[in-house]
Amino acid sequence: MNWRLWIPLFAFAAFLGLAAYQLTQPKDEFVESRMVGESLPYFELPPAMAGVDGIGSADFADGQPRLLNIWASWCLPCIAEAPHLENLKRQGADIVGVAIRDRPEDVARFLAQHGNPYSRIGRDDLSEVQLAIGSSGVPETFVIDGQGVIRYQHIGDVRASDVPVLLAELEKAR
Repeated sequence: MNWRLWIPLFAFAAFLGLAAYQLTQPKDEFVESRMVGESLPYFELPPAMAGVDGIGSADFADGQPRLLNIWASWCLPCIAEAPHLENLKRQGADIVGVAIRDRPEDVARFLAQHGNPYSRIGRDDLSEVQLAIGSSGVPETFVIDGQGVIRYQHIGDVRASDVPVLLAELEKAR
């Protein structure tokens, strides 16, 4: 019998072994940013709607730590986090928003319905800033220190239990 006939069987067995091993590994649902600890990349975003200021990376280098919230009007978890962002604002957090692939009228409607916790909102039509800072989806919230360095990343919607954590991270960023 020719040993070359067994090669496909061994290759298939190796593939099954590798697949079985991968299935036993813990699932990692979140993609963490490699930008934590790094300065924000340069960007300038136009206002997401009339009556608000746009944002740029230079706005984060004024000595005041801020939250940078990546969100969209079409994002259901963004609706769920809206009251918790309002709570953060009431407790003194300065929150800057980046609206992802959104239209001005949709942003305005969302904020009218769910509140506006943002001091500024930039429009990221091509998700360039979102990708540059290592955000993998919406919503995500980053703590940016007063020199424009990303200090903390919160993946997913902000919930009531996350508010004290984000406030503590903001305090650490001072």
